[in-house]
Amino acid sequence: MKKIVFAILIAACATLPVAVQAADTAGTVNVRVSQALFDANGKRVGNVYRVTADGSPQLIIDEGRLVTVPAATLSEVDGKLTTKLSKKEITARR
Repeated sequence: MKKIVFAILIAACATLPVAVQAADTAGTVNVRVSQALFDANGKRVGNVYRVTADGSPQLIIDEGRLVTVPAATLSEVDGKLTTKLSKKEITARR
């Protein structure tokens, strides 16, 4: 009987990391270089120049200024990479 309980505990612990990993990746958006980024109003902000290690897209705007858009603000709306920020908020970032 102890062997059965022990086996059940091992099986339960083995599936735990998979469940946690699935929860961690559920909210992420796949960001690619050259992908268009749209603001909260559906206006095109620009194309992704590069992607940081945490998944934040960087765009070159306003005649060569590099701006990072936080990954936490991203979502996919109708198949388009979209941020919660407005274009004005993005261009005001440093």
